[in-house]
Amino acid sequence: MGLNLDLNFHEPGRQYLRPYTPGDDFYEALMQLHHDLNDEQSAQVNARLILLLANHIGDLGILREAMAIARQDP
Repeated sequence: MGLNLDLNFHEPGRQYLRPYTPGDDFYEALMQLHHDLNDEQSAQVNARLILLLANHIGDLGILREAMAIARQDP
């Protein structure tokens, strides 16, 4: 089992009309997280968030796969 690249945003017990709505909700929360932060504070919040989520995932193979994909040119 590798990195899940399928849409996977959800909130338990909540029904959505469109499959992309939970992703939109996450994006809105992420933008709100950075509201009123300067560039340095925003970078620090991003770094802490990445480390918290990486710790939650825990699987170094999955994390390495995600880093390799993130590093690729779009």
